[in-house]
Amino acid sequence: MFERISIIGLGKLGACMAATMANKGAEVIGVDVNSEAVEAINSAKPLSREPGLAEMLAANRSRLRATTSTAEAVQASQVSFVIVPTPSDATGAFSIRYVEQAVREIGHALRHKRGYHLIVLTSTVLPGATEFGVMPLIEESSGKVCGKDFGVCYNPEFIALGSVIRDLLNPDFVLIGESDAKAGEMLGRWYQSYCDNHPPVRRMNFVNAELTKLAVNNFLTTKITYANMLAAMCEELPGADVDVVSDALGYDSRIGRKYLTGGMGHGGPCFPRDTRAMAAMAEALSVPSDLSRTVDSMRGMLLKRQISRLQGLVRPGMMVAVLGLAYKASTDVIEGSQSIELAQALSESGVCVAVYDPLAMDNARVVLGDRVQYLSLRQCLHSADMVIIATPCEEFRALKPSDFSTKHRRVIVFDCWRIAAPTLESSSAIEYVPLGRGREDSDILRELAQAARAR
Repeated sequence: MFERISIIGLGKLGACMAATMANKGAEVIGVDVNSEAVEAINSAKPLSREPGLAEMLAANRSRLRATTSTAEAVQASQVSFVIVPTPSDATGAFSIRYVEQAVREIGHALRHKRGYHLIVLTSTVLPGATEFGVMPLIEESSGKVCGKDFGVCYNPEFIALGSVIRDLLNPDFVLIGESDAKAGEMLGRWYQSYCDNHPPVRRMNFVNAELTKLAVNNFLTTKITYANMLAAMCEELPGADVDVVSDALGYDSRIGRKYLTGGMGHGGPCFPRDTRAMAAMAEALSVPSDLSRTVDSMRGMLLKRQISRLQGLVRPGMMVAVLGLAYKASTDVIEGSQSIELAQALSESGVCVAVYDPLAMDNARVVLGDRVQYLSLRQCLHSADMVIIATPCEEFRALKPSDFSTKHRRVIVFDCWRIAAPTLESSSAIEYVPLGRGREDSDILRELAQAARAR
């Protein structure tokens, strides 16, 4: 459908979109104000550690290049995807200043271009931003008319770092907010040829699409927080197991199993801020925002609960190793990482803390500095008296009792995801403490029953 594509913004998502679109046969030109991001594309050496990205860039160098000139890219393409930051302000709302800068430059380029051009905004924005911010600015800077000379679509992606390429090519659905039917139809047809799984396409007006993007992420953070609350409750009930409860819940078609695994709270560059943006939007509309605000605050409260529990297990002189520092497995991104917050809190309380992550060590150093020790996985397992499995990385899932140095000591393993249970919980040399499972020494069930009889 589109033979020539420009990507404005070559961050973690933009670089992957450029690579996958080139891999599908399109001629792609990327644009970024950061010369390092441009060089990363041209040299096929990406700045982010996204699985499959480097290989895909290298395989498509003949169809993919990057520049700092938006005008050059627009002139060389039929469609421009805008994927630039929309930073949060103090209220949680999104700023579109970088979007405005990008689309103004696109508009200036369109002033000197003949023929129809499609502009696709992928950056997450608040309702109203596309229709009353982006579209008029393109008309003003181009001197052209939307719907006649160019089209605009709002088309946010639903991806997770660590699986961006797979998610781009196999989305659950494609969301399109359209300025007019022609623009939406063009973009919808493109996705049917671009995606591997022929996903359903949902076309609508801008405001519905903008709200849908926020609603999806806010719903998922609510579901994650609910699962973590269940895990906390299970820890207090003898015999309770959050995985057993969640598996049963997942059979209900109204609920589903995804994102219902109790563990660490949500993090990353999108979930926390989208939840706050949803609350800010509700408040601006004089709609109660209690649900979103509570989800955001519970993320911190549940983490504090786990930190308190861990501090209760620590004895003077112990070394504690935190395994997993990224906000999730298979990425080096530490933004919004509860593992980082956990390591900080333990070190600030006087605990000797060591850390390890297969991808995020360099990024963690920037935040944690010299407050912790940076060790290999083997060093952590041989040195630490307590090991905290904070992210569900595959190499942590494969841990065996023989990987630990337990000859002269008993090691505590606190497993936030219960991934090592099959091999570690039966070891006599390891005190295995899974998050989300009841403690047998609690009398709470008896107390609850007695209270019920007294009513």
